[in-house]
Amino acid sequence: MKSKSGPLTGLRVLEMEAIGPVPWTGMMLADMGADVVRIDRPEAQHMGMRRDERFQFNARGKRSVLADVKTAEGHELVLNLAERADVLLEGLRPGVMERLGLGPDDCLARNPRLVYGRMTGWGQSGPFAKAVGHDINYIATTGALHAIGLAEEAPSVPLNLIGDFGGGGMLLLAGVLAAVLHVRGGGKGQVVDAAMVDGTLALMAPILGQWQAGEWNDRRQSNWLDGAAPFYGTYGTADDKHIAVGAIEPRFYAALLEGLGLSGEPLPKQHDRLAWPAMRERFAAIFRQHTCAHWLAVFDGTEACVSPVLSLGELARHPHLAQRGNFVEMDGVLHPAPAPRFSHTPSTIASAPVVRGANADATLADWGVQCPATPVRQD
Repeated sequence: MKSKSGPLTGLRVLEMEAIGPVPWTGMMLADMGADVVRIDRPEAQHMGMRRDERFQFNARGKRSVLADVKTAEGHELVLNLAERADVLLEGLRPGVMERLGLGPDDCLARNPRLVYGRMTGWGQSGPFAKAVGHDINYIATTGALHAIGLAEEAPSVPLNLIGDFGGGGMLLLAGVLAAVLHVRGGGKGQVVDAAMVDGTLALMAPILGQWQAGEWNDRRQSNWLDGAAPFYGTYGTADDKHIAVGAIEPRFYAALLEGLGLSGEPLPKQHDRLAWPAMRERFAAIFRQHTCAHWLAVFDGTEACVSPVLSLGELARHPHLAQRGNFVEMDGVLHPAPAPRFSHTPSTIASAPVVRGANADATLADWGVQCPATPVRQD
């Protein structure tokens, strides 16, 4: 592992093994310089899938210690690490950590300055708190899923970006960093209750405001940002690729019309919603006449806000992403580069995704913790 750099150098984070937003948050903290130690179960949890650790990007820059917390030795090991940590991250269902004797009261009794970050779908309280679920359930319950997709079809699933990572991991990241600042300002450690439903509703705040102001229709594909507007959406091209258009401002819309050869024609006003369906069909017919490369050449250097819809295999070749170094190669694998960027304390990927339990003795020594006197249980 490279020496740590970044604005969070010196921050110690204990991450309980989990899926989804917790390891993503740990990755972000590790990229920014934190020393993230993941507590792994003796037996790997695969969710029915065997995975090559090289491609588990959420595990990069971390270290791993195996501990069976159902044994006295494993339980005490985690408490000893929590005693020396600044942050603990966990993503189990409410009450599980308490039953293991590793809940907030247990850990804060050993370390009153600890920031205890809890990630769940429904939150630590409420009638659904202990219900199972995944990203799709949380964004369905908060209105986000209802708003995405074509008008006459079922809602479209937006990967698991909104609940797991936008409304979940990013919320947890912001919460624990705010709590760390509180501690470093002389405050006490505390519990951060980060729920995906809470974070998704926070992401939906602008839309909810527009809806209550009468500016947003509660129907899919009937608003200016949900694919109804002809100036904000995607269009197919002659070579079966797609173009993304985001010409919202009047001068951007004018540039779009000029590129499409429509600037001299009498047309409905840009925000005439009754005219949107016909204008969308007209734009679609024009875009279908030429290839994606043709349209990129037409709009190059203009303010029309036109971009290609890239596949995953095309990303590393895009000139802007390549020039900014948005991908970092490590052991022959392309990783998305750390973000955001810092002018004085640049982030780095300290190491490839951690192998479970690798170099655990050295990790424990760094944290001033002795190895358990007896092996962890592995039944």
